[in-house]
Amino acid sequence: MADVIADEPELTERGRRRILATIAAALIVLVGVPPLLYGGDALVLSRRMARGGGRETLTVYFATRLKSGKLEIFTDRPQSEVCVRALFPHFGYRPCWYVRRTGNVKVI
Repeated sequence: MADVIADEPELTERGRRRILATIAAALIVLVGVPPLLYGGDALVLSRRMARGGGRETLTVYFATRLKSGKLEIFTDRPQSEVCVRALFPHFGYRPCWYVRRTGNVKVI
């Protein structure tokens, strides 16, 4: 018995080049955009900090996870945390949106 293969159109040289160009463009975007975004965020934050802004002080509470899986929050000892108004962490500070999203609780 002979193997019967359905007629499939062959990929032309132009089609191969187009696929490779698309893959190369996607790779450039995936590798190049994140550093540009982080650098732009750092530049904007640096300018804000030079003008006296860009930082906030929020009240956070420490918490610990119990053996039962529950979280015990120590509300008797609030702490102040300085955060930055940016998309990413910079200069050793967490972004304010992240501090707020975690409910102002630090699990220790």
